[in-house]
Amino acid sequence: MSLSLCLTSLPSSSSSSPRSHPRIPLIKPRNPAIFPSRKLSKLQPIRSVQEQFDHQQPLTPTTPKWENMLSAAASLYPLYVTAGGVVACVKPSVFGWFVERSPDSYSLSLGLIMLSMGLTLKLKDFFNLFLERPFSILFGCLAQYTIMPTFGLIISKALGLSPSLTVGLILLACCPGGTASNVVTLIARGDVPLSIVMTICTTLGAVILTPLLTKILAGAYVPVNAAGLSISTLQVVVGPILLGSYMQTMFPEVVKAITPFSPLFAVLAASLLAGRDIFSENVVRLKSSMVSASLASDASPFLKIQSLLSGELGLVMLSVLLLHFAGFFVGYIAAAIAGFGERQRRAISVEVGMQNSSLGVVLAASHFSSPLVALPPAMSALIMNIMGSCLGFYWRNINPEADGSKQG
Repeated sequence: MSLSLCLTSLPSSSSSSPRSHPRIPLIKPRNPAIFPSRKLSKLQPIRSVQEQFDHQQPLTPTTPKWENMLSAAASLYPLYVTAGGVVACVKPSVFGWFVERSPDSYSLSLGLIMLSMGLTLKLKDFFNLFLERPFSILFGCLAQYTIMPTFGLIISKALGLSPSLTVGLILLACCPGGTASNVVTLIARGDVPLSIVMTICTTLGAVILTPLLTKILAGAYVPVNAAGLSISTLQVVVGPILLGSYMQTMFPEVVKAITPFSPLFAVLAASLLAGRDIFSENVVRLKSSMVSASLASDASPFLKIQSLLSGELGLVMLSVLLLHFAGFFVGYIAAAIAGFGERQRRAISVEVGMQNSSLGVVLAASHFSSPLVALPPAMSALIMNIMGSCLGFYWRNINPEADGSKQG
């Protein structure tokens, strides 16, 4: 619809009748953005990456089909771990080649996983987001290193776990948040930037906090080399992350070419590390010490698995399940009490409940003589991802409340 303005002269005494004048049309611009109003100039910039995903159209070209396929394959992480766990129970020797090269094979795998994470990290963006929202990030990190270690100790005592399994559960509880939590937070429609920064902060803090808390809580059961745990964490976690971030800064074109493959590679390496090999190694050792050792060699795989679940392995699975349930539930309640919005509650809940089980596996295999210490972190790779995925898809069908939340 166009507007027109009719300009007429004032009547004068010399003219007896009004004269007609041409109408001058004022054309409304087709693109109003050329003439921004003052109100638009006063709007605050959008600071949340999640809000950009929700309210803005992508400005980048459409992602190639092969990249979408790689991303979809990487999202099947729980399925890979589950399949690997079943194979490990039925025929552990399938993964013997990896176990024989331990602990170096474990350290190398975890280092490559952390390198993949570092390739997507820009330290400048990380520090900027931390300065914008220090309270929510610090609260999440504090919840990570208080809720899980506390419940790890309580559950191990309540179930009467053996000293080796108690140390393994406490070690798992003292590990930082895992990278899988970022994917689950995205599925759950939570605060993804908060989840990512929490993962980075807890991972960097693991150099000191994981050995220290393990020493305090588990030192009464077995000797704990806190210095050795700290050095190993620095080597296989922090070092590769910083190296990946440096490579992104110095060699952006190379990183851009390999980044689409890194998530799938990290998922497969994590599945091999935590979901299959350590698990298969401990299944072999548990068979020799449990009721299943009395079974005939020609017993069916179903009877073998049933025997394992009815013994000590079933107790370990229960302890790991209770630990992660406590992390999800108490993490959400704590965030709600602190006054955070629904998106932040979901992010903190998922981040607290999901651990870096691969780090627990590596530290257990490298610094403890009993192989049973690695069993709780290895079982966590299977149980945690199934629980987290179910929670994420449940929350995905519930729209987050549009209430006020603390961002600082």
